[in-house]
Amino acid sequence: MTFFADSVGTALVDVDALPWIPFTPYSDEVFLKLIKINPINGEWTTLLKLPAGMALPKHHHAGTVHVYTVAGRWRYLEHDWVAGPGSMVFETAASSHTPVALPEADVIALNIIIGDWNLLDENDNIIAVENWRTMLKRYADYCAATGIEPVDVTSQAGN
Repeated sequence: MTFFADSVGTALVDVDALPWIPFTPYSDEVFLKLIKINPINGEWTTLLKLPAGMALPKHHHAGTVHVYTVAGRWRYLEHDWVAGPGSMVFETAASSHTPVALPEADVIALNIIIGDWNLLDENDNIIAVENWRTMLKRYADYCAATGIEPVDVTSQAGN
């Protein structure tokens, strides 16, 4: 018997060829580069570009998150540490925090997220939910609006 898993190989993704997408409706200044989606476990991998001095909304993660800082320095308002180039942040499932880019430089970070990313208001009520489906829709809509030929970021093959 042959299993699907036997046909899954290593994928190479040409990240430079993927578009930076504005993170609307939350900000026209924050950009995402959707690299890969795994609909089976709800994992989505992105590069995030956050302007110097800017904060993202407070949010809650249903699953785990790994963040590798490529450029710039950032922190969570709820913690004392600062992440800089080469640092890795491991977030537990069910964590909430408010990321802020320090003012000296734009931040670029690789994010590997599993599950929902719930945006919170000032009373910690969920006001929006982001996940692999919303990210895929944002990517497809952006490609359609700008005339870019989308690649299948959900496939096991490379781009």
